[in-house]
Amino acid sequence: MTAAPVDAPRMAFSAPESMRHGALICAAVACLLCGCAVGPDFVRPAPPTEQRYTSEAQIDKTLTADGQAQRFGVDIPLAADWWKLFKSEQLDAMVRRAIVDNPTLQAADASLRESQDNLRAGYGVFFPRVDATADGSRNRSAPISEGLQTPGSIYNLVTVSGSIGYTLDVFGGDRRMVESLQAQTDYQRNAGNAAYLALTANVVNTCIARAAYASQIRATVQLIAMETEQLAAIQAQVNVGTSPYSSVLSMRSLIAANQATLAPLRQKLDQSEHLLATLEGIPSSGASLPDIALSSLALPADLPLSLPSDLVRQRPDILQAEALLHVASANIGVATAAMFPSFSLTGTYGAAGTGLGNLSMPAGRFWSIGPSVSIPLFHGGSLWYTRKAAIDAYQVTEANYRQAVLTAFAQVADCLKALEHDAEALQAQTEAQRAAKDALHLLNVNYDTGMVAYVDVLAADVQYRQATILYLQAVAQREQDTVALFAALGGGWWNAKSQAPAGKSP
Repeated sequence: MTAAPVDAPRMAFSAPESMRHGALICAAVACLLCGCAVGPDFVRPAPPTEQRYTSEAQIDKTLTADGQAQRFGVDIPLAADWWKLFKSEQLDAMVRRAIVDNPTLQAADASLRESQDNLRAGYGVFFPRVDATADGSRNRSAPISEGLQTPGSIYNLVTVSGSIGYTLDVFGGDRRMVESLQAQTDYQRNAGNAAYLALTANVVNTCIARAAYASQIRATVQLIAMETEQLAAIQAQVNVGTSPYSSVLSMRSLIAANQATLAPLRQKLDQSEHLLATLEGIPSSGASLPDIALSSLALPADLPLSLPSDLVRQRPDILQAEALLHVASANIGVATAAMFPSFSLTGTYGAAGTGLGNLSMPAGRFWSIGPSVSIPLFHGGSLWYTRKAAIDAYQVTEANYRQAVLTAFAQVADCLKALEHDAEALQAQTEAQRAAKDALHLLNVNYDTGMVAYVDVLAADVQYRQATILYLQAVAQREQDTVALFAALGGGWWNAKSQAPAGKSP
């Protein structure tokens, strides 16, 4: 192999080979320069150090009311399908159907896919851009534009070229942008979990409310029937002169007052059915809802109680706020990188000719390769204040995160206290109902022996029916506050056997 003569040209290798060497140089420079990223590295907010949600020590269990006490324990796991603790197959079927057909959950699923696709698109900045161009035109030259007096000529021009470019992410602006897209994907994933939790809690709550309204309507109708019968007895006493007419008016007023409560109850029953149809993803006109009796719903006895440090890693709304905080942190890096120079490497190779047949002629080949740098020198302060605005946005998001945590703690505290007070209220209503039932029984016995009038029996029956309505309201309130606790603790989505995407059943 002979050495090249001393006067040989420096660019002795061919254009394609030079581009291959240039590509290797680009890759090497990229590896060396892409090792840092300006802006803050995101750190998850530290979990709270509090060990309880209320100022008083947390009780182990509630009072025993209606034969049941509810126990709280950090050792009790929160099941992803927590509604099954109410032990109603009809309720479980309602929830499952809503999970499949609810449009809001389907929209959350689509939003998650959109954010994931945006993230995949964002990863494209880490790869070289390769493009091909083909152009054909018929031209007429104008030599006069170059100071020549020769006549113009008409010719064809065909150009085929390929180009490759790569942006050197020296200051990490692109990486921060992708980091922001990743955080947005996390936000949408937790938004789907939040929609899933809200849907399941709303279905269970509405089913309980619907069952309670139906039970109260039946009890009120029975109460009005008893009062009507009592009115007839009083009217008979008035006719024989043993009772004043004012007793008739008082009873009519009481009957009218109870009849007035039926319309609002029926309206609430209708609204609950319409809401259930909407949650199920079907029109109200085509809804066929099962009749779930309030007495068929079991009260969950063992209730989970997550520590505050665990709650901030479980509740979807807190995780959403954390993801937005991550987005704001990454945006500071993007704005900071925009204040520094940007570097890129590009290369082009092509051929031109008067036709496709002569594109391979050496005279028509062209190529270029080289780096470029863009340095921001003066933008009227826009880059500086854009970064300041990004920092301000981070501070806003950080405050919103703290507010989300405080709101979550308050909701859990409200639910815990509500369950304590629900047990107390239900215990009192149970005693009131039992006393009214015993009084009615004794009056029935005395009536059979002729010791009391029938009107006294009817009055006792009215009291018993009224106590029953209040008892039903207390039962429904206790069950709904139990649902609220499951929702306030995050719904248990992290305990699913396999994490389902938003809009799908776990």
